[in-house]
Amino acid sequence: MKVVHTIEALRDQLRGQLRVAFVPTMGNLHAAHLSLMRMARQHGDPVVASIFVNRLQFGPNEDFDQYPRTLEGDIEKLERERDVYALFAPNEREMYPEPQNFKIQPAQALGSILEGEFRPGFFMGVSTVVLKLFSCVQPRVAVFGKKDYQQLMVVRSMCRQFQLPVEILAHETVRDPDGLAMSSRNRFLAPDERAEAPELYAALQRVRDEVLGGDVDLAGIEARTAAQLDGRGWQVDYVALRRQRDLLPPETDEVRNGEPLVVLAAARLGTTRLIDNLELAFTP
Repeated sequence: MKVVHTIEALRDQLRGQLRVAFVPTMGNLHAAHLSLMRMARQHGDPVVASIFVNRLQFGPNEDFDQYPRTLEGDIEKLERERDVYALFAPNEREMYPEPQNFKIQPAQALGSILEGEFRPGFFMGVSTVVLKLFSCVQPRVAVFGKKDYQQLMVVRSMCRQFQLPVEILAHETVRDPDGLAMSSRNRFLAPDERAEAPELYAALQRVRDEVLGGDVDLAGIEARTAAQLDGRGWQVDYVALRRQRDLLPPETDEVRNGEPLVVLAAARLGTTRLIDNLELAFTP
């Protein structure tokens, strides 16, 4: 595997390649990341991964400085996987050699709700760095995980509206055996918090079962689920049932008629903020 730290070196490695498959990450790689690499290998050649902790998507009181940086270990994992041709691992000066005055701001309808409401500026930071990475790598396909469901939709919308020649592939959320969605932030959970953490996914499963069972009082389900989590010691930002196609709240008639939905949640255990989601599949 080639490890490159500059855009010039990356472009030298990829010159003439027309089927690049790309997996952008912030490092501290785990089994879910490696699964994304394997999916990329099925859809393109060569596979390029990136590791860059993007300051632009962190708020002033968020964990940029504490975000785990494990480059040497990440390189070892990627080399063992043998699916990745090149790793692009730039520093901040390489990605932002001057103040980033041009920034991508998602539309309010998608970028200011849910994660956008609780993390102002997050999707601006994500969109801007992803566009820059796409410019550097020039992939044909890029793989993103469904755990960051809204982020996936923002990136797809950006590619569509800017007519970028990049197909965005969605990988299903990878979970530990107890149901907890894999995340680099899980390492910050204390032992008792880690034991409680799977309850977030369990709560989403209960929401799914209630809706698929015929309950159309979505606001009531959301409030009841948030209260249950609060009662177990979580600090809930949101539990939200939304349409899969645009993340807007569905009308009651849409629910009755089988509109594809997704339930999304974000909540803290101690100082660790976890997000998760679950798509709802109505039986025809």
